[in-house]
Amino acid sequence: SQYSRQIKELEDFFQTKLVERHGKGIRLTPGGRELARISRFFLMGLSNFRRGCLAEEQIFRIGASATFVDRFLVPLLAQPSRRSGPRYALETVDHIEIERRLHDLTLDFGIVTAGAGTRPLQLDYLRMCLLRLWIPVLLCPDETQARQALRDKELPFVWPAHELALSALGVFKGREPRLVCASFLEAKTALERGGVAAFLPEFLAPAQAADRFVCLSTRPANGPLYRCHLAWNPRLLRLNPHATRQRDFLLASLRKGT
Repeated sequence: SQYSRQIKELEDFFQTKLVERHGKGIRLTPGGRELARISRFFLMGLSNFRRGCLAEEQIFRIGASATFVDRFLVPLLAQPSRRSGPRYALETVDHIEIERRLHDLTLDFGIVTAGAGTRPLQLDYLRMCLLRLWIPVLLCPDETQARQALRDKELPFVWPAHELALSALGVFKGREPRLVCASFLEAKTALERGGVAAFLPEFLAPAQAADRFVCLSTRPANGPLYRCHLAWNPRLLRLNPHATRQRDFLLASLRKGT
């Protein structure tokens, strides 16, 4: 096929194997992945140069958790005051996928909860809030019974796996969740069904909380925290001069109200 001939020509030119058999298909070798990375940077630079020459609008791709997209990015980027300027494509992805795609520049910016990324990624702090444990009164009608259920390890809970490490839930250490979901938004929905407890950020406190739930407060020094950082690949700033302005805009805007 034409595709096979093109691959063979590239392998002959670079004197290295670029693809290999994998099951019923093929996959890139380490050399093939490196060539793809270099080519992607080169083509991205040409694309940005063309957009600049034609005065085309920029599109910046931002990856974040469902909760951060819903509560922070959409309200910020959908404001009437942002009728002009670049466009944005928001994608709901987990931390591992964000980091991978920042490396290969298929995302421009990412919102991550980890405090450090692998080189050469750079991170800058955005915001932090305390997580509170909410327990439906159908499970425990008051705080005394809720704390006893915690001590007895009898309290079923939901774990938002894409947004919070299980190890961060100190009171549930060594226990298996009743339900695993992706985001705090889904955890809140599960909580409001009345069958599981959930840790939620303060900005996601459930409706009619006093009547339907028991909230176990924790000291800030001991309770789990929801920390967010803006992450980017410094190569992006070299390839696209407009990206620096967007990074600074996101940092300034998303830090407001922290």
